[in-house]
Amino acid sequence: MRRLPLSALAFGYAFLYLPIATVIVYSFNESRLVTVWSRFSTKWWSALFANEAMIDAALLSLRIALVNACAATVLGTLAGIALARHPRFPGRALFVALVIAPLVMPEVIMGISMLLMFVGLERYVGWPERGFTTIAVAHITFSLAYVAVVVQARLANFDRSLEEAAMDLGARPFTVFRSITLPLIAPALVSGWLLAFTLSLDDLILTQFVAGAASQTLPMAVYSSVRLGLNPQINVIATIVIAISTIGLVTSALLLRRRRRA
Repeated sequence: MRRLPLSALAFGYAFLYLPIATVIVYSFNESRLVTVWSRFSTKWWSALFANEAMIDAALLSLRIALVNACAATVLGTLAGIALARHPRFPGRALFVALVIAPLVMPEVIMGISMLLMFVGLERYVGWPERGFTTIAVAHITFSLAYVAVVVQARLANFDRSLEEAAMDLGARPFTVFRSITLPLIAPALVSGWLLAFTLSLDDLILTQFVAGAASQTLPMAVYSSVRLGLNPQINVIATIVIAISTIGLVTSALLLRRRRRA
C-alpha cells in the first residue's frame, strides 16, 4: 500500500511525458517514417529551417502571440481589478458575464460570430482586412478572460494594509498602484502573460475562421501538413515549442523564487 501512491504517480508522469520524450527523440531520426528509428541525424532540422512556408507561419504565430499576451495582460488586469475591488457597480452582472463568456463558449461559436463581424466591418467600413489584425483581436478577446480570472484570484486574498498605509502617508492612488499593488501581483501578471501567450500560440479553431487567405499560423500549417501525411519536420517543430515552453517556465519559476527570497 505504501508503494501504490508512488506507482500511480510514476504511471501518471510516464503517461504524460513519455510521448513528449518520444517526439523529441524522433526529431533526430534519419528515417522519413516517424515511427521507425534508423539512426541519429539532424537532417530534418536542416529541412525545417529551409522550409520558408513553415518558418513564416512560425514567425507570424510568435508575433501574434506576443501582441496578444501583452494586450490581454493589460486589459485582463484592468478587468480583474474591477471585479475584485468593486463588488457593486451598475452593470456588474453583465460585465462579469462578458468577461467569463469566452471561458465557456465553444470556439466554433466565437469563430463564426467574429467572422461575421469582421466581414461586416470590412464591407461597410473597409477595415479590417482579415489577417494579422483580425487574428490578434480574436485572440485578445478570449485570452483576456483567463488573465482576468488569474488577477482576480490573486487580489481576492490581497492584504490591503500596505496600500492603506501608503495612502495615509499621502501617496496618490496611481502611485500606490504602481509602487505597491503592481509589484505584489506581479506573479499573477507573469502567469497570465504566459497563459495568454500559450493559448494564442496553440489556437487553431478560432484562427481558421478569422485568418485571411494569405495568413497562415503555425498550428494551421502543422494541421495542413498532417492531413497530407506525417512529416518528420513536425517532430522538430514540436521539439522547438517544448524547448521554448520549458525555458519560459523555468525562467518564470527562478524569477518568482528570487523575488520571494528578496
